[in-house]
Amino acid sequence: VVYEQEGVFIHSSCGKNDDQVSLIAGILRVIEKENEVIVDWRPLDETLDTSNILCAGKDSSSVVEWTQTPKEKCSRGADRPSSYEAEWDMVTTVSFKKKPHSNGDATTHANRESKWSFLFSLTDLKSIKQNKEGMGWSYLVFCLKDDVKLPALHFHQGDSKPFIKCLEKHVVLNESPHDERVLLVKTQKSLSQSFENLFDEPSYGLLQKWKRDPYTVTMGKFSKVTNYIVGSLRSSDPSNQRRPPSEMADFLNDTIPGLKINQQEEPGFEVITRIDLGKQPEVSRREPVSAEEWAKNMDSEGRILDVDYIKRLIFKGGLCHTLRKEAWKFLLGYFPWNSTKEERANLQKRKTDEYFRMKLQWKSVSEEQEKRNSRLRDYRSLIEKDVNRTDRTNKFYEGEDNPGLILLHDILMTYCMYDFDLGYVQGMSDLLSPVLYVMENEVDAFWCFVSYMDQMHQNFEEQMQGMKTQLIQLSHLLRLLDSGFCSYLESQDSGYLYFCFRWLLIRFKREFSFQDILRLWEVMWTELPCQNFHLLLCCAILESEKQQIMDKHYGFNEILKHINELSMKIDVEYILCKAEAISMQMMNCKELPQTVSEILGIENSSVTPDSDTGEDESGAELSCPTSLYQSIPAPVIAANGTRDGAQQTAETQSLTPA
Repeated sequence: VVYEQEGVFIHSSCGKNDDQVSLIAGILRVIEKENEVIVDWRPLDETLDTSNILCAGKDSSSVVEWTQTPKEKCSRGADRPSSYEAEWDMVTTVSFKKKPHSNGDATTHANRESKWSFLFSLTDLKSIKQNKEGMGWSYLVFCLKDDVKLPALHFHQGDSKPFIKCLEKHVVLNESPHDERVLLVKTQKSLSQSFENLFDEPSYGLLQKWKRDPYTVTMGKFSKVTNYIVGSLRSSDPSNQRRPPSEMADFLNDTIPGLKINQQEEPGFEVITRIDLGKQPEVSRREPVSAEEWAKNMDSEGRILDVDYIKRLIFKGGLCHTLRKEAWKFLLGYFPWNSTKEERANLQKRKTDEYFRMKLQWKSVSEEQEKRNSRLRDYRSLIEKDVNRTDRTNKFYEGEDNPGLILLHDILMTYCMYDFDLGYVQGMSDLLSPVLYVMENEVDAFWCFVSYMDQMHQNFEEQMQGMKTQLIQLSHLLRLLDSGFCSYLESQDSGYLYFCFRWLLIRFKREFSFQDILRLWEVMWTELPCQNFHLLLCCAILESEKQQIMDKHYGFNEILKHINELSMKIDVEYILCKAEAISMQMMNCKELPQTVSEILGIENSSVTPDSDTGEDESGAELSCPTSLYQSIPAPVIAANGTRDGAQQTAETQSLTPA
């Protein structure tokens, strides 16, 4: 119970005359229970008859009334006390519905009061109307998402503001532009809840958790979600007809408030869809950068001689594993590219002291102190749960009392001290795990993780702004690449690309094998050949699956199932080649839309109507894809994996735009 207040009344016209008002005293509570946040009001009368609580069974997606036969009441009373916990264990409220009395004269006083009892999940709350009575107390009216209005709650003892403040810890409340008395529920805040096993429960519970916390649900075995969507969207009438898929699309769009992906409604958008990008060029990859190549590009003091050249090599082939421990520190920004070996040693010494000062902060918190620090307590609980689930099949983390798990836990706890506002959000352990695996050092792994989180921070913020932006940008890129495929997805209510959520959230961590993700991330960290290259990787995966999706006429469920069953089946080298080819296609386009140019950070003369040359106003040459292929030596690896030591870069250079 995170909030409790007595003296909260319902004013009921229960007297003999309609103008008579009965005051029903009750207790208002806000309860956190099994990742649910519940608002509960019930009368003070201890003789409450639980058969009058209105709720839905956990195995139902429709509003029903829970009624007990006398026999059931007796048997239940023998094993379980009629307490709040016992009642909640048996029910999950969907919405409130007034239960008519039977034989008004025979209804007892207790039953007259308890028929008003209600509880609901915050996920079902649409708005709160607040007002002041003439006598000075305030009252609130809750409106649920099915437009059911609950009885007004009158705060005779104390104000309603503490209650509103409590709700704001879990939801965002904004004043309605039409009525300043109405607070609208905009989005959910509970993003840092730990990953739970969501697939052993009825569809209703899963769907509610998805609606409340897409982060947590998306991180699960998402391919199984499909099995529950069908059941969740069935109507409650006897015919049991499935609702239109469009209802599910709207539901998913509501999950990420503010997500507005163009569905051929934006003026002028059709012009973009008619742009001919031409044929995708053939792209080859090279072997990983060797220790010898790395050493040759470093001077006697340990400075990198040609940063751009090294980045191009890494983009085209990745790194051999022995180099990763050093090179990742540069790629992630922990080490400055122009630093000497001595400067880096001094930096590490300072950062080591800084790390252990922060680690000591949480290590020195006593049990008594932690009892009074709910945020730290919650962070620790989430981290302990997630660490025990992260990459446990990898030898570095497998087994009990594994030192790798202890380091994973300690680094994440220390990050909470570094960024206490963000703290820990489910999914962050997935980003740290490969970094720690490569660094094999607590301090270096922490500071590399800090740098990585600087890039990924918006993905984990409460408003999900980073995720919204990326999904919208991905939609723009995919429409330019293949407007027909986009139109097909929209026709199947899949145009919001919600199935890419996990890809973007943790940068494909659960889509590729552990070793492949090391290769993929180091390539992305070069920031070549353009910004937001990870969105082109999404496009490459989707385009490679387009034929099967369209030829087999996959619908909403089939698309979701198919995309998520690609996990661990994607060829990383093939997708890197394809994504690079798409980037070249777009950079070579003479009529690249301004929006796409901005997403990819491409300086292209074609988007400037007054310019018809390859130079900007200052005379500087504009960037073009050929810079990737200058001075990259053989051997190379073709997309099919074959080696040809004689193959040079002429093939790729011949693809230079005119």
